[in-house]
Amino acid sequence: MGISLAAMGVQHASAQDAAGGQQQDRDTIVVTGDQIVSQLKFTQPVANTPQTIQVIDSELFNQQGATTLSEALRNSPGVGTFYAGENGNTTSGDSVSMRGFDTSSSIFVDGVRDLGSISRDIFNIEQVEVVKGPAGTDNGRTAPSGAINLVSKHARPGNFVNGTVTAGVDGQTRATGDMNMALPGLSGAALRLNVMWQDSDVPGRDHVNNSRVGIAPAFSLGMGGSTRLNLNFLYVKQENVPDGYVPTIGLPGWEPQPGLEPLIGNPVASTNFYGTRADHDDVTATMATLQLEHDLSDGITLSNIARWGRTEQDYLLTAFMSTSGNISATDPDDLSTYTLARSLPTVKDQYNIILADQLSVRADFATGAIRHNLVAGVEFVHEKQKLYDIAVSGSRPAANLYHPDWNDVGDLSLARSGAIREGSTDTQSAYIFDTLKLLNDTVLVTGGVRVDFYQTDYFANAVCNDGTGRGAVSCNGAAIGTIVETANLDTSGTLFNWKLGAVYKPIQPLSLYVNYAVSQQPPGGSNFSLSESTRSLDNPNLDPQKAETIEAGVKWQFFHGRLLATAAVFRTTVSNEINTDVLDDNGNPTQTGKKRVQGIELSMVGNITPDWSISAGYSHLDTSVEEGPPVTSDGTPNLTYTPDDAFTLWTSYRLPMGVTVGGGVRHTGGMHRGTDGAVGTPTYTESWTTVDALLSYALNDHVTLRANAYNLFDEAYVVSINKSGYRYTPGTPQTFLFSADFRF
Repeated sequence: MGISLAAMGVQHASAQDAAGGQQQDRDTIVVTGDQIVSQLKFTQPVANTPQTIQVIDSELFNQQGATTLSEALRNSPGVGTFYAGENGNTTSGDSVSMRGFDTSSSIFVDGVRDLGSISRDIFNIEQVEVVKGPAGTDNGRTAPSGAINLVSKHARPGNFVNGTVTAGVDGQTRATGDMNMALPGLSGAALRLNVMWQDSDVPGRDHVNNSRVGIAPAFSLGMGGSTRLNLNFLYVKQENVPDGYVPTIGLPGWEPQPGLEPLIGNPVASTNFYGTRADHDDVTATMATLQLEHDLSDGITLSNIARWGRTEQDYLLTAFMSTSGNISATDPDDLSTYTLARSLPTVKDQYNIILADQLSVRADFATGAIRHNLVAGVEFVHEKQKLYDIAVSGSRPAANLYHPDWNDVGDLSLARSGAIREGSTDTQSAYIFDTLKLLNDTVLVTGGVRVDFYQTDYFANAVCNDGTGRGAVSCNGAAIGTIVETANLDTSGTLFNWKLGAVYKPIQPLSLYVNYAVSQQPPGGSNFSLSESTRSLDNPNLDPQKAETIEAGVKWQFFHGRLLATAAVFRTTVSNEINTDVLDDNGNPTQTGKKRVQGIELSMVGNITPDWSISAGYSHLDTSVEEGPPVTSDGTPNLTYTPDDAFTLWTSYRLPMGVTVGGGVRHTGGMHRGTDGAVGTPTYTESWTTVDALLSYALNDHVTLRANAYNLFDEAYVVSINKSGYRYTPGTPQTFLFSADFRF
């Protein structure tokens, strides 16, 4: 099976030859040099863009057997799901952290924000673009760490049928199909259909299951002409059994609370599932996208993308908190008598809607000796999130601590209470980007400016109770059980973001660069929720969180552009954080808090020879709270859930007779968890390293058999830990996946 990676500065040949519609040999690798970011706002190839950008091509993540966005992101060092949520709010979906900050709200599809705390399947994705550093100039409000963009598959010229059937030793089954058909009666027209079915258990976890189906038709018209149209539709239905994770009892750093001393040296099995058969994560995601491009002249192109999307999620997770108050035993000397209360049902009943339109113009022209690649545009977006309040009554029976039974029923009952939480943000934006090429293209100056006018509205009500205890809602004289308003807030403002960078090319393959960028996140910008709490960045009276990044680096293309090596140093400073150490005249926290992330990032991606590919990356991060109280449970000044060192490597070599061998190594350093009142729980996670392997054999031009081995040495490790340290996500144990790839 041929390996070709756009993420490695190599763009693979289409499965169909654009000119003649003839299928190319699967082992053919066409080297075109620079990798390209799909978004128009990036006017230059990655090698000439003054910023850390990684493009993860479908050839790479398909070869690895990756099926979700989180799995594809393992190819980017220091990017992952490291945080398992709070005690009453377990994370779900693509809870991605990058460079010290949560990036979950900065995920985009074809340059348009994608909403919902869901796991994204990549069966209809061509490539994943990881843009590190402030991305506010490119996308508006974003996380300080950057943004992630998924590029959808479009219809292509020619005819082909591709697909993969997969089975794993731990109950994984999956099938995908990719069919493209040219329409001879229409100029440059084609239809494409991607489909997916999966019913997979999670290796090393009892009862956790990911089941989903997806269909993604696409229509293209005018390919190769001056006017081009792409129409895409995506429908994905998920019916999953979510993972409530495992108690941290017995992990390094765990100490028994009073009464739990007999548990010393007796950790629970990492396979244990503490939920029930009723636990579910049901998701329906629907998206329709219309893209239109028109060449006004040889140097001017007008483009428009319109998007409607809706995501619905119905979620129930039987969570727990493994404190001494929740663990009991009829005989403390008999481990089999210990039980764990299932006392924290996590429920979510919500939907997200987005309506967006982006209109851009790209102009390539010259002013004297200076050449310009200019992009300007406007964007209009309406985003809405609505959560239905769930009334919970009854309970689940306690689980046996060492041998939980998911058939336990109890009398837990859930129903909508009639209360809601609803937030929306409307944004109107204007932006302009330009790259000036000077001195025969040896100097490139790239800059961009974006202005966002935003309005966020938030409304919430709740069923009132006696006004005491956790979750208290005062009735203000009304009868207990009345639905009362708890929030009716709004905020609006203007965000001005900009970036400026320069590239110097003393020789054609070498790029030396420096870049400075600003990004902002206003109150409610990440979750559509506003709060009157003076300790919350979502308070509408506060200023936006502001991130400033300076980065310098070198990018060098080797072997006639087949291999791209990069090295970068950077510093990101995030200001306007909440500082509870410095109070105003009214005794409230101030926005004098400041956090900093600085480090280095190295990568080498591409083809060393036409038969030997490599994707490698290393990051070292030095994180700190510069102003404000510590955020880690051990009191160190570091930021939480951020590995100091991370390394990822994947390489493969194509031998004669259709055999390909490959493998990879991933290393993630230890992390500090957040601070709260938890006692005796681990304050950190240990570093870990895993090794994967690949072997594939092409039976003929149409069928390739592939075997993937994960965690070859069966290392036990912690992927993520929750804020209190009471539960953790165990890493994938040794497992094997077998696939058959076919193409016609």
